[in-house]
Amino acid sequence: MSQVTEFNEYRQRMNETIMAADNKVIKRFFNLDTNTYAPGAIDVKTKEMLGLACSMVLRCDDCIKYHLGKCFEEKLTDEEIYEVFAIANIIGGSIVIPHFRRAVEYWEILKMEAVAPAPPHAEHAV
Repeated sequence: MSQVTEFNEYRQRMNETIMAADNKVIKRFFNLDTNTYAPGAIDVKTKEMLGLACSMVLRCDDCIKYHLGKCFEEKLTDEEIYEVFAIANIIGGSIVIPHFRRAVEYWEILKMEAVAPAPPHAEHAV
């Protein structure tokens, strides 16, 4: 299974488990997060770039992957994504570099899978 598929499936599965607990505060927090990245005075593309830069500075690899996926959906170019990486590195300092490396790896996987999607799961013969 690809790193992107594994990340997205895990995230989806766990979010469903969390929402099933039906905790009002958690649901409101998740809703606040969703609405923060909705179109508004700032477009979605810019919001995702901000989310990515902040996630890198905070060194949250899951958040970085999430925002990289959203930036990819928003059709950021390599030049744009590397400018976001540069901002995150200058603000966060050298401690961000390991996360930057993983971010570059994940960005490359996103691009590669868009060109040649991962093969479907092999079916087991009964």
